[in-house]
Amino acid sequence: MGIEKPLEPPKNGLLVPDLIPVAYEVFGAWKLLIKGLAQLLHVIPVHGCSECTEVHVAQTGHHIRDCSGTNGRQRRSSHAWVKGSVNDILVPIESYHLFDPFGRRIKHDTRFEYDRIPAVVELCVQAGVDIPEYPSRRRTNPIRILGRRVIDRGGNLEEPKPWRFADPSSLNDFDTYRASERFPLPSLSDLPKIAQETMSAYETVKKGVKKLMRKYTVKACGYCTEVHVGPWGHNAKLCGAFKHQWRDGKHGWQDATVDEVFPPNYVWHVRDPRGPPLASALRRYYGKAPAVVEVCMQAGAQIPEDYKPMMRLDIIIPDTEEARMIA
Repeated sequence: MGIEKPLEPPKNGLLVPDLIPVAYEVFGAWKLLIKGLAQLLHVIPVHGCSECTEVHVAQTGHHIRDCSGTNGRQRRSSHAWVKGSVNDILVPIESYHLFDPFGRRIKHDTRFEYDRIPAVVELCVQAGVDIPEYPSRRRTNPIRILGRRVIDRGGNLEEPKPWRFADPSSLNDFDTYRASERFPLPSLSDLPKIAQETMSAYETVKKGVKKLMRKYTVKACGYCTEVHVGPWGHNAKLCGAFKHQWRDGKHGWQDATVDEVFPPNYVWHVRDPRGPPLASALRRYYGKAPAVVEVCMQAGAQIPEDYKPMMRLDIIIPDTEEARMIA
């Protein structure tokens, strides 16, 4: 009706002062999480299926036949196991970095002008974390919105691009790419300590992202796994999900959840990593846990109480012959 409604931070482009320390805490825990996982994977074996997204943390891959990849019928749904990496534990969810989230929207023809960084890092940047390689516009005056139209955003500034001239080693601290090569093999005596620190960092990132997303808007595509941190989604036509031709490749943006920005990536819980592989006939007796929790637990960390019910530690796993006699 032509009435301008005053907006509260961060909807008006200003930072939330109380969430700036939370953003720095999440950013520091994210770097510690990558470092800890990279060190633990030198000792804890991780396997990933080359045909699907299945991940298993044990000495050998499991025998549960649930592969949904290509040529699965020829392999009778058995997985094709290869050596896993940090990207198999921490699912790489990336987002476009925006100098001004309330500025010009990303178009399909201009998508290569923007760098892609982990969505957790982009959320921290927009919440107040200052990274020299990825600057962000910090407003002192709020923007004005009339209905759904921005009537005053304080002008459009040219986005600086210092990341194109930055040292790549300075950008690797918060990226999972080849993380295992950047950190050496830890001593076996320090393994439980590193595992516990990694577990604490994982919980800090999870709780911090949840707290930041209560105020800062994050969009997710309802058809694919694309995530965009900002008040509205981008216009890059990159969606290749079901019936994307009907939408001309456009994403179907909706409010994101914490699991879409920071996926837990559940894996089968293995009680004896050096024992026999998990059998497909006993799958209903096995529990699951986030991949980070499973890696840290096998390295000697204490299991948080929130994950014990889903790991089904109170269930006795029968033998294959005993399972046949159970109704």
